[in-house]
Amino acid sequence: MSTNSTTTDVTATATATGAEFAGRTAFVTGAASGIGFATARQLGAAGASVVIADYNADGARKAADELKAEGIVAAAVTVDVTDPESVRAAVQFAVDTFGGLDLAVNNAGIGGQSAPTGDYDIDSWNRVVRTNLDGVFYSMRHELPVMAAAGRGAIVNTASILGSVGFAGSPAYVAAKHGVVGLTKAAGIEYAAKGVRVNAVGPGFIETPLLKGMEKEAYDGLVALHPAGRLGTSEEVAELIVFLLSDRASFIQGSYHLVDGAYTAR
Repeated sequence: MSTNSTTTDVTATATATGAEFAGRTAFVTGAASGIGFATARQLGAAGASVVIADYNADGARKAADELKAEGIVAAAVTVDVTDPESVRAAVQFAVDTFGGLDLAVNNAGIGGQSAPTGDYDIDSWNRVVRTNLDGVFYSMRHELPVMAAAGRGAIVNTASILGSVGFAGSPAYVAAKHGVVGLTKAAGIEYAAKGVRVNAVGPGFIETPLLKGMEKEAYDGLVALHPAGRLGTSEEVAELIVFLLSDRASFIQGSYHLVDGAYTAR
């Protein structure tokens, strides 16, 4: 079946059911909480069958159960994005469970140590780069062939505002997220003619329970970095990701999109 006829069939199914992602399978890493979970929920609410992939096995199962209770078709799988074989198996789980792979959100990541570059612990550097950059590469390495073979698909990689600007004390995170942006552009060029779109998002600092536990002065300092006067929410980032995965973004390919309350506009 040609790429155009396949896209038409999927779009027709969505139109008939009233759900934008009906008939599609979404694979989301780091989906047990935060941006990943919010994205999985929005995709599922729009008709996708969702695979919750996370290093935290219990968290993944609980997240999938929560979505199922909302009427969303969901399944959980444990994945270590620093291990290529674990990623391969998780992607294959999505294909075996729901019959294919149409959408992927490579969102798993860690913050790492806070220290100047000259004092940065080498083990911490390796952990951050393996998770935040290698993990995105391993994910796309196994997602892209499946999508290309089907002649369609969309991927969004979670980068950061720190994929375009620096931040003192976070050399590994900044380097890895810059790498995610570059990797996204390369893959976007390679697969555009194959019917597969690859893009990235760059969230600013996002409201989480962990940040709420910060001392008020430190928290207010983070808020002050955003001209919007507040931090973002996981749901706001998810809205952008879901749009980029949709057919409404059909000519958006190989690009990087900020959702940062004007953080990087200064």
